[in-house]
Amino acid sequence: MALFALIVVVGSIPGARADAAEVASGIVLHSTAYAVLAFLVFTGSRGTPTQRVPKAVLTIAAMGAIDEFVQSFLPYRHGALSDWLVDCSAALLTATLLWVLWSSRKVAA
Repeated sequence: MALFALIVVVGSIPGARADAAEVASGIVLHSTAYAVLAFLVFTGSRGTPTQRVPKAVLTIAAMGAIDEFVQSFLPYRHGALSDWLVDCSAALLTATLLWVLWSSRKVAA
């Protein structure tokens, strides 16, 4: 939650997004940030890998929506459906890859 709060706060600082754009595009920034969050939610959740995937994806979808909602109130930013879709796609890809890894590992008897 602290990492998510940091993403929202830093993204709300005037000029911070423009400075970050010099290093990476918005797609790269959103993909990376929300993939890391999805990893944390997936690995920090309880349940089977199959139960963890929807938890991670839905949690990230909600976080991304909150982020875009906050941005829609800032005069120098705007909430974008495309950014939210990138967030959700990164979460789905990350959770799916983790599901494959978790499901394929052998559990010691």
